[in-house]
Amino acid sequence: MGSKIISKIEEKFKKQNLPNIEVGDSIKVGVLIQEGNRERTQFSEGVVISKNNSNLSTTITIRKVVQNIGVEKVYLIHSPRIRNIEITRKSKIRRAKLFYLRNRSGKATRLKQKFN
Repeated sequence: MGSKIISKIEEKFKKQNLPNIEVGDSIKVGVLIQEGNRERTQFSEGVVISKNNSNLSTTITIRKVVQNIGVEKVYLIHSPRIRNIEITRKSKIRRAKLFYLRNRSGKATRLKQKFN
């Protein structure tokens, strides 16, 4: 009974306009950043290497390489700080998590594009 009440409350805070994000997608995330008394949207892009589905607490981990250093960031999808998510490319993968990309560099990190 308690879980039904929680899911009803969580339903109000879920975003409805999200794209269908899958592991292996290259995405662009717009995050609201506050600087002093003004706000702006900062975009970061990368490959989704994992996704944790759990209703309101759904998270995605994005990886990109900046100045030869791998950077991973975890985003809470339904957060009010996330303005928009745009899928730039879908990739054909055969695993649920792409943690093996951490051990690769350069052209070895490329994923095959999926055309649908």
